[in-house]
Amino acid sequence: MPYRVVFMGTPEFSLPSLSLLAASRDFSVELVITQPDRPRDRGMKLHPPPVKVLADELHLPVCQVETLDAPELWERLRQLAPDFLVVVAFGMKIPNAMLAVPRLGSVNLHPSLLPKYRGAAPIQWALINGESVTGVSTQFVAEAWDSGDLIDQEPAVIEPQDNYATLSTKLAEQGAHLLLKSLSDVGAGRARPRPQEAGQATPARRISKELGRIDWNQPALRIHNLVHGLTPKPGAYSFLSGKRVKLIATSPHPKRQTPGVPGEVVSLRFSDRVIVKTGKGDLVIETLQREGGAVMSARDFINGYRVRVGDRFTDQAKP
Repeated sequence: MPYRVVFMGTPEFSLPSLSLLAASRDFSVELVITQPDRPRDRGMKLHPPPVKVLADELHLPVCQVETLDAPELWERLRQLAPDFLVVVAFGMKIPNAMLAVPRLGSVNLHPSLLPKYRGAAPIQWALINGESVTGVSTQFVAEAWDSGDLIDQEPAVIEPQDNYATLSTKLAEQGAHLLLKSLSDVGAGRARPRPQEAGQATPARRISKELGRIDWNQPALRIHNLVHGLTPKPGAYSFLSGKRVKLIATSPHPKRQTPGVPGEVVSLRFSDRVIVKTGKGDLVIETLQREGGAVMSARDFINGYRVRVGDRFTDQAKP
């Protein structure tokens, strides 16, 4: 008999895990719990979360909840009598009483090598902090965020060109396979859970838009890491001629010591790169987006907005 699963997830990161579970003969997804439709984009129209869209495509029963205290939800869970509660980027704290419902336990997939980067934004912070390796972990869900006993882990290399979007996609795929292996191991009694080393824990607090404001007094490498950690959303940004500009792709030259002040455009190499002085070294901007405009190459940006050597990026709307 396949293991009976209740799946809890919301964003795109959850999709590979739900897809693999639904396709596996070893598991039966009895219910998908996700968050309500939310307004977004310029028209602020309601859009279903990605997990709701996929669950509908897979013809899986879906329950969208604003909170987890509805009596009908609890009654439904008790009737389903699941073997596993599987949690992948659900976005709400799950009460202990609900975690105790499944026969074999409540299992979470987390995109870091726990106990590093506990919290809401582990992928972004790994990039912002310039890590070369991160990974995925499976754990039993505990009362405190991301503090449960570890079931399994796998490392993942962060490539120089990775940003939040590309690394999230890679970890979601890798993590989905680890999740199914972990569930099978738990079900078969092969798993050997181990407690996390709490003294090694580091936080991964929620990302704010203000975090993306670039301080050009920082070293080029640190600014580059910030750009990649916040691309595509919420984005790392600065102001040029009073207009907000989001940096999309960059590369650091930490050893270059070009004359100028931090934030100053010091070169337009071959008219296809914007090179900016930082607190330590230069930052090469390859792709960017002006407020209200499309993402464009540095060449198109230079030509379209008449960027010149000596122009200066600032951290305020007024230069």
